[in-house]
Amino acid sequence: MAPDPFNKSSSSFILTGVPGLESFHTYLGILFCSAYILAVVGNGAVLLVLGLDQALQTPSHLLLAMLALTDVLMVTSAVPKMLSVLWLGSAEISPVSCFVQMFLVHSSTAAESGVLLAMAADRYVAVCHPLRYHTVLSSRAVAQVGLAVVLRAVLAMVPLAGMVTALPYCGSRAVPHSYCEHMAVTSLACASPGPSRLYSLVCSSLLWSSLTVGMDLALIAVSYGMILRAVLGKESCRKALSTCGCHLSVVLLFYIPGIVSVFCQHFPGAVSVSTQGFAPAQAGG
Repeated sequence: MAPDPFNKSSSSFILTGVPGLESFHTYLGILFCSAYILAVVGNGAVLLVLGLDQALQTPSHLLLAMLALTDVLMVTSAVPKMLSVLWLGSAEISPVSCFVQMFLVHSSTAAESGVLLAMAADRYVAVCHPLRYHTVLSSRAVAQVGLAVVLRAVLAMVPLAGMVTALPYCGSRAVPHSYCEHMAVTSLACASPGPSRLYSLVCSSLLWSSLTVGMDLALIAVSYGMILRAVLGKESCRKALSTCGCHLSVVLLFYIPGIVSVFCQHFPGAVSVSTQGFAPAQAGG
């Protein structure tokens, strides 16, 4: 028997999966499970190779290791629960588990965005200032960048997680997603968007988090613009662009689902309910 989302005696949230596509939950689970296995095995292989080969200790490879670790954290914080919802119908999730999952998903998203920005800066230095590459991007500098990325992600999400936790929740606890997506959970709060100062602070924090990731994307675009300006018309143009191709592909795969997710959240009337439930899951996974 499915849990009642209006049961006020229960404090658990109810993850409904992908609304409108209930009959396809098994197939969606296969899709997400396959993607999860590929992500874990692929990133695990990358980390294993980088750890065993001492020659692969360059700044670009260290940043790649950070990206792999962040990606594993991101998908592991969301996909296992998604699969239990889609395959087993285990829709209930405790408030603590929900808020922890929300924190891990979105802090790892912010961290991955920061790592991608650091990798763009790495490519800029490698292409435009090759003689200063090892001076600018020493092992110590890369470690400092990694620490800064983690601290920024955590500091951006701790206040938001605290405020979302403090919001009062009553009435329906049905989250129209297969994981605890922050906008969907916040919308269940009893606080009115107008007079509630706490609700306004939560919305401001969500906007700040989006602007932080958006700023990363803008800086990545600027770095590639400077690379193009430096190499266009030169013999090294093709070689320079080939070194950036893989990173640019990862950037597009990371940010395009995120942009779709933001569009679905802010313009819910423009897309179907099932699309609203599916697009954020892509961004989180």
